Amino acid sequence: MKRQKRDRLDRAHSQGYKAGITGRSRETCPYQQSGSKSQWLGGWREAIGDKSDGLFK
Repeated sequence: MKRQKRDRLDRAHSQGYKAGITGRSRETCPYQQSGSKSQWLGGWREAIGDKSDGLFK
């Protein structure tokens, strides 16, 4: 059970990262549950930071 939960959170983080890289708004977060939503937003913020550091165009 723990593995499934961790995988879902990892997936939420990677989807948020992809959304940030492509320039989507943080308002487009598809998650309602706080754990998944915070992981998605964490990935989104990480991507925005990487993008501003010049790692992506």
